[in-house]
Amino acid sequence: MAAQAPAPLTAARLAALVKEHARELGFETTGITDLRAVPHADALDRWLDAGLAGTMAYMHRQADRRKNPASIRPGTTRAVVVTRNYFLPDPAADRVRGTGRVAKYARGPDYHVTLRQPLDRLATFIRSLGNADTIAVAYVDAGPLPERELAQRAGLGWIGKNTMLLDPDRGSYFFIGTVLTSLGLAIDPPFEADRCGSCTRCLDACPTDAFVEPRVLDATRCISYLTIEYRGTIPQELGKSMGDWVFGCDVCQDVCPWNAKFARASTDPVLALDGSMARLDLDEMRTIDDDTFDHRFGSTPLERPGAIGMRRNATVASANQG
Repeated sequence: MAAQAPAPLTAARLAALVKEHARELGFETTGITDLRAVPHADALDRWLDAGLAGTMAYMHRQADRRKNPASIRPGTTRAVVVTRNYFLPDPAADRVRGTGRVAKYARGPDYHVTLRQPLDRLATFIRSLGNADTIAVAYVDAGPLPERELAQRAGLGWIGKNTMLLDPDRGSYFFIGTVLTSLGLAIDPPFEADRCGSCTRCLDACPTDAFVEPRVLDATRCISYLTIEYRGTIPQELGKSMGDWVFGCDVCQDVCPWNAKFARASTDPVLALDGSMARLDLDEMRTIDDDTFDHRFGSTPLERPGAIGMRRNATVASANQG
């Protein structure tokens, strides 16, 4: 008598296997959701129409796909969302004259590169669970993916008043990665609670008053936008409020009680975080030539503004230190 073929795996079992493999690859949390249209599409339209995206023209080009995640990769029906902790405590001396601060996520190799391999391996594993036509494509903070929205729908946390995804057990210092797939995985319930409560520390602490209201960020006033995405001369009024930040800003995360209580230092060898990048010498950065910059920082997130942007940022920070 011929042996019977094994019964196909259930959606719940497939999801469990994916989550187990994600843990083996070093991701701390994993959630799964569907790709239905986002419920707050009108909020994105209002944000764009108000000019709050600044010079980030790609946000306008990607708007339709951000509102309809299923259109990003036709044929996919699920998003597997994973997170990876990047928190490193700041040096004991919070301010050191003659140096400029770098946001925590940028202290090391470019995460777009370091997370690519483990995410691609997760995508490969997901394809192995399906048939020959199964789609599984990895994304790391790239393209039109509404990552935080999908992560909240996948049960990984809520979107705080500072627009960051907050995990009640770990705070907000983590990268988000996503695999879009056609594999029929069981989905997780969304994280529906808003645990910010009446707290407004993130809004009150913003040096440039970049929050129009809770969960609405005016990017044109945000230090991260000004030091990374913006290519022009930083307006004097905003420059004076930037303090000693030369790349990004962590203020609205640093003051968050959830981070103060739950953020733990990462020892992830894949991310290869480097605490020495927390502060950069301003005199050196103001005068660094393109070749030297590319050699030292070409494989880090600082490559985004490039040497010319970092020279500008260091000049502003130097002026703020007198």
